[in-house]
Parts: sequence; structure tokens; C-alpha cells
Amino acid sequence: MTVVEDEFDRRLVLSATGALKEFNDAGVLSAADVHVAQRLARLGDEHDERVLLAAALVVRAVRSGSVCLDLATVREIDPALPWPDHDAWLEALSDSELVGDGRVLVWDGALLYLDRYWQEEGQVCADLLARRATVAPVLDEAALTAALAEYFPTSGYDDQRAAVETACRHWTTVITGGPGTGKTTTIARLLGVLSEISDQPLRIALAAPTGKASARMAQAVRAAVHHESFPAAHRAQLGGLEGVTMHRLLGSRPDNRTRFRRNRGNRLPHDVVVIDETSMVSLTMMARLIEAVRPDARLILVGDSDQLASVDAGAVLKDLVIGLRELSDPAVSELGPTRRFGKEIGDLAEAIRDGEVETVLSLLRAGTAEVSLLEPDQLHDVLLPPALALRQACEAGDRVAAVAALDAHRLLCAHRDGPYGVAWWNRQLERWLMESTGTDWLPQWYAGQPLIVNTNDYGLDLFNGDTGVVCRDPEAPTGLLALIANGADAEGKAFSLTRMADVSTAHAMTVHRSQGSQFEEVTVLLPEPDSRVLTRELFYTAVTRAKTRVRVVATEESVRAAVARRAQRATGLAQRLGG
Repeated sequence: MTVVEDEFDRRLVLSATGALKEFNDAGVLSAADVHVAQRLARLGDEHDERVLLAAALVVRAVRSGSVCLDLATVREIDPALPWPDHDAWLEALSDSELVGDGRVLVWDGALLYLDRYWQEEGQVCADLLARRATVAPVLDEAALTAALAEYFPTSGYDDQRAAVETACRHWTTVITGGPGTGKTTTIARLLGVLSEISDQPLRIALAAPTGKASARMAQAVRAAVHHESFPAAHRAQLGGLEGVTMHRLLGSRPDNRTRFRRNRGNRLPHDVVVIDETSMVSLTMMARLIEAVRPDARLILVGDSDQLASVDAGAVLKDLVIGLRELSDPAVSELGPTRRFGKEIGDLAEAIRDGEVETVLSLLRAGTAEVSLLEPDQLHDVLLPPALALRQACEAGDRVAAVAALDAHRLLCAHRDGPYGVAWWNRQLERWLMESTGTDWLPQWYAGQPLIVNTNDYGLDLFNGDTGVVCRDPEAPTGLLALIANGADAEGKAFSLTRMADVSTAHAMTVHRSQGSQFEEVTVLLPEPDSRVLTRELFYTAVTRAKTRVRVVATEESVRAAVARRAQRATGLAQRLGG
């Protein structure tokens, strides 16, 4: 933690006293955490600083991605701080008017929740268990056997076939696996089998947390459906499926960011709902989704449980895998091996996932064509050529080449700001571009400028996470336009730059925002070892964005810290599901 020493620093709350002040000065609590606790103190007439400290720490936990606070392990944040005596702390919380069912804070076992997240976690658990207890779908066994034989005529895909059969027999299915393990192919063939055994056309929804991820899933499903090995009977129906964001699927409301038009009283009409990149789904979003799916509709949750979790509170996919396995529920299917990238990238990803730090370092030091470890002063020669190639295609107005070059390479960072952050490296790339092209400055928009969309714009059909590039076009009023890569068109979707309301330059992007994307090559910049965001899940996610080559820029200490440190999120969903 960073100790705040300047008494006028905006991170300090001057009115804070007691434990709140000590933990705020130590950098453990933010100003927002303290202000929430102080507000609760006034509303609940609470004066015990131990209760207020717990309240502030719960807010901090949610802000950090946890759903709740585990007081048994909270001292690990900073053992040197003056933590309250554990038993006395529990007694103070038990006696507080702020704690209890229907109050601001809720105890559940050894975990302390804000009431909203306790309610949402309980709702997700209850709805999933209710779906699990519902009578299984009625199937024509002969028709299912014939359909499985038609869609899986050869051996070698037993895990995919088993996952499809499992999804046919259950209302809720979790399909997990690393990149390139055939998750999307499995989904395409599952939809084919379901269509084959259904006596009427199915209403199918394909959705993901971001526009980029939903478009990529729909593109991959269409590619699988139109492959020559895919039976032709339902090719036209399934080949026309489009992907949408979860917000669009559920129907966003302008008056409420966490509630949707589709809910328990207005269910989705679909017979099959497929959610890709489920690791990115927050607890709140999962609660809204499950309540909106009809009890007699199949819900297929797809993702990689080893990837980074949602930027909001929760680690739902990992909790579902753990909790359902504890119940010995067969509705969890794991696919493998990977077919996206070569053996060396696969070995590196597997070693990171399994915490084998010496293997990780050995693979990186070997310096092969697929995997290598770089020094920071080598970044110029690695990053500039693809940026220049992208600029050249865009200056020539070659839309197909520009969109193709956009995903040829990407620099992935752990942070947004600072010397290891996206903002700094985007500026550095632009400085190198100016030096290389002999220009003194770059305007707000320039040919070869990669873009990432920051907010959903339903009117333009643009979504948070969509990527694109600025391309030369002599017919455009400014001589430039934005090409947004949507997967369906090799030229991308063209927009006037005046309509690009909230976009950022994306020579570099954060690992979080790269989820749901893949690039030919990636360069991964790891921060210093003491960075809070440096975790095994972040490193694994970054490495698995690549298809052909991974370069890692890091010290040995940073690599060791990344592989050793797991992303710790306090949740109770897995425990609730497992009983």
C-alpha cells in the first residue's frame, strides 16, 4: 500500500478520525470508502469505529472486485496496521444496528456483505438451484443419438460431443476451456443438434458482455456453420445468427443502470440463450440474466474460468465451476486441448495457469519464434513496424488491409496510467511515429490511428470494447473516416469521425479490455512486482490473446510475482452452490 504523506492530498479525508483515519493515511482506504462509512454512521447513529472500519472495508472490497469481506483474512492486506481484536470486532458487528437482514450490512457465515450484493448472490444461487431441480428436458433418445452421430461423425472430438450431449440434457450448462479449445465450434454444433431434435424452429440468442466479444462469437459461429463438415440442414438458419451485448439482449433502461426491461416478470422469448466470455460477467449482470431466462429455456454459459474476472464485483464463472463440481453436477463440461496457437504458447499459458514459475521463466528465456523475453529498450524495434504498416495501409485508403493490420499486433498493459500504462505507451508510440515519418505533431485524428470504443451507442450499433482504425478516404468531408472492425465485413463498418463521441487511441490497451479479442502477435508489458493488479490471471489472459507470437517485457521479479499471485476475490457463491 502507498502511504499518503501530504495532508492536503485529495485521497485523504480531513474529517476522518480513529481507525478510519489510520487506514486512510496508510492508503488502504480511499476517500470514497471513508465517506460511505461516515455517511452510514450518521444515518445509523453508529459510533463504534470498529463497525465503521468494517463498513469502509466492505466498500473497498466491492471496489476491488470482491462481493463481500472475509474478516478472517482481511489482516493480510497489511499486517502492520492496528487491526481490531478479531473476536471483539465480531461482537461489535453483531451488536450494531447497521448489521442484519434487511439492513445495510449482512452477515452470512464468516462473510460480511453490503445488502445489495448479498441479495444478488443469494438470488443467483437460488435461481440456479431452481433450474437444476426442474424436470430435465424431454428428449427423443433415438433422434439425439442420430443427431450426435451426424454432427460428430469422426473421432477426436469426444470432449465436444460430450459437452453437446450434456447441454441437450440440462436446462443450464457451463462449458469452459482455454482459448482455441473449440468452445465456439462446440456451440455451433450444439445449436445444430438442438435444431435437429426440436419439432419447431428454435429462438436462439447469442450474447456476450462486450460488443467485440459478441461480434467475434457470432463470426466464429457463422464460420463453423458454413464449414464443409457442418451438416447442411440448418445451415441457413444458424448462419444468420447475430451476436448482441448482454445489455442489449436484456433491454437497457435509461433510468437504471442495473435493471433491465427483461426480468422475472417479462422473460426473454428465446428457447436457447448462449453467453460467451462468461468470465467477464459480474454478479449483478448474472443475476439480471438468470432471472430473465425462461425456466424452460436452455442457458449455455461459455468461457475460460482461468481468465480475469469482471471489472465489477464477482467471479461468477469460477464460482459456478467450483460450486457445481462440488455438487457433482454433470452440467459442467471442460474442453481441451487448445488449437488456437502453437505448442510453445500453449505450454507457456499452461505453466502460468498451473503456477509453474520456473517453467515459465525457462520458456521465456529460450527466446523462440513463438515466445520470448524482451528488454524495455527493444520495444522501439518491436512496436514501431506494425504501427507503420497500419499507417501505410490507412494512408493508401486500403480498407481491407487496414482492418487486417489492426489485429496484427497489440501492446497489452496491466495499468491505464504511469510508466507501465496504456496512456504513456500510446503517447510513446505516437512520438516514434512522428520521428519515423518526419512530422512535428499529430492531429486529433490521423491515418493509422487505432481506436477503441469506450461506451455503448445503440443508435450507431457501437459497443464498449469495439476496435477500429482511422483510414484515408478522399470522399469523406475531412479526408478521413473510422473503420470499426465488426467481423462480418473485411472492410469494417465506416463512420464519420464526427460521430465518434467516446473513443480512445489504442496502440496499447489494457489486458482487461483485450478480453474477447485475439491478435496475431502480442507484446505483454508487466509492471513492477508490487503492483496490485499483477496476478496469474492477468498474465494468463494477456498471453492467450496471441495466435502466433508472444513477447513479454518484464523483470524476473515481475514474472515470479505474476505467476505466484492469484487474483483473490471474496465471494460466497461457490460455497452456497456447493451447500
